[in-house]
Amino acid sequence: MTIVYAILIFCLLIFAHEFGHLIAAKSVGVRVNEFALGMGPKLFGFKKGDTAYTLRAFPIGGFCAMEGEDEGSDDPRSFGKKPLPAKALVLLAGSLMNVLLAVLILAAVIFWNGSPSTVVSQVGAGSPAEAAGVAPGDRIVSVDGRPVAEWEDIPPAVTEAAGERIAIGVLRDGVEMRLESGFYMGDDGLRKIGITPTSERRARNIGPALLLGCRAAWSMGTAMVRAIGMLFTGDVPVKELTGPVGIVYIVGDVAKDGMLQLAQLTALISLNLGIVNLLPIPALDGCRFVFLFIRKITGRAVTDEMEGKVHFVGLMLLFALMIFVTFQDVARFAF
Repeated sequence: MTIVYAILIFCLLIFAHEFGHLIAAKSVGVRVNEFALGMGPKLFGFKKGDTAYTLRAFPIGGFCAMEGEDEGSDDPRSFGKKPLPAKALVLLAGSLMNVLLAVLILAAVIFWNGSPSTVVSQVGAGSPAEAAGVAPGDRIVSVDGRPVAEWEDIPPAVTEAAGERIAIGVLRDGVEMRLESGFYMGDDGLRKIGITPTSERRARNIGPALLLGCRAAWSMGTAMVRAIGMLFTGDVPVKELTGPVGIVYIVGDVAKDGMLQLAQLTALISLNLGIVNLLPIPALDGCRFVFLFIRKITGRAVTDEMEGKVHFVGLMLLFALMIFVTFQDVARFAF
């Protein structure tokens, strides 16, 4: 079932991303030639209006092929003929849809199961928190001197704590205590101390659940941005990166804990996809977005061919990174 779960998650996230591009393109009058889920040979398809909708053999990607996106076109409905705000909306829509999907999933989980509180449910066996004396039932009130009001405050406070020891303030039986904990680096490149929160049902209808879902997504997102920054500064080594193979293994482990945990992982991956795709790296939407402004300023100094070459080089580098991460994942998870 692990492979099935992983494929379903990948397809959902890719569909959401490309669907974002699709609805944005159609909303501003850009002609979409094909909307595809999957890559490789076409298995099934139909055409509605100007757009062919296809399902392809390999569930490893998808695309929204717009007229004039990567080449010149005289069609007045081509991507290249649209004003800058319309182009920007189309490029950003995929990532925004992934962020929206993460919020909706988190809101659904919170509505169904409650949201994490600052009360400790479990302490990992042999974890730094256990060595520090943290116990189930403790309420975390501060981390490294920073007050804690929500569970979402804890991970970034742990990640940003200075030094090799982290001061953890806990409330136990009405008495506040100060404990000193070490940490370990999680698979996501963030510091962890090894505690699991209890859940509290605070949202009785969808409105509050959506607000809490937004808050949880914001906390996850800011932690990811910090981790990406640490990756570029070298504070987190490249060997900590996880690719599709590693994600499959992680999905298998998380699925053992239940569908709610799998849903939370899906939200995390969707948010990660949305944020990473906005980075100004060639071949990603973030770099295409930057080129919009470069070309607006420079006029015809930057041609379609020049931009295409930059994205091609970036794509090759991304493929190389993916191959490296895949070999690393196989060595890490399979042996």
